[in-house]
Amino acid sequence: MTLPGETLTTGASPTCLDCGETVTLDVHSTPAGYYVGTWCNCGPYSRESVYYASREQAEADLRSGEWVPRR
Repeated sequence: MTLPGETLTTGASPTCLDCGETVTLDVHSTPAGYYVGTWCNCGPYSRESVYYASREQAEADLRSGEWVPRR
């Protein structure tokens, strides 16, 4: 479950309050898979999407704007 303000789509600031960097959506990875999200100078900022099995699918969905949001 995504909490209010936890992602950009639920109200998180697009600017990190700690380092001041404005974040942009990109594809990132963890051991759980690939996701659409953001990083700032501090590190991971938000995970906006579900996990994808491949980088290619996550990138294709980000390019098309059809990425699947977290719930």
